Amino acid sequence: MKKYVLFFVTLLAMTACQEGLEEKAAKEASTYTRKNCPVALSSTIVLDSMTFDKGTHTFGYHYTMRGEMDTESAIEPDRMRQQLLDGVKNMTAAKAYMDKGYGFRYVYHSEKEPAKVLFETLFTEEDYK
Repeated sequence: MKKYVLFFVTLLAMTACQEGLEEKAAKEASTYTRKNCPVALSSTIVLDSMTFDKGTHTFGYHYTMRGEMDTESAIEPDRMRQQLLDGVKNMTAAKAYMDKGYGFRYVYHSEKEPAKVLFETLFTEEDYK
């Protein structure tokens, strides 16, 4: 009987920790967006929002490309993906999330045609470990 109680308590503790991290992630994304966005990262890139999807445990970074970068031909997908992956791997503030296998999704929209996605990529644990 003690084994079952110990198993149940351990399972409950693990679930509570996971929910706590999910809530923290959602709150951080919401707070960052509310306090900082939109923010121009350069003359051609604006960070519009940061989101968190609890269902997939994925952070979303949503950008607008403008000026000379507001075209698919200005983006080198392989190079951009590698630069973003390098950034994820060096993101010390997200270590707790990476330890739990959370994802990081980057979406770049056109300023001229907001519904148009110029570039999108997703990094999972297999990518950044």
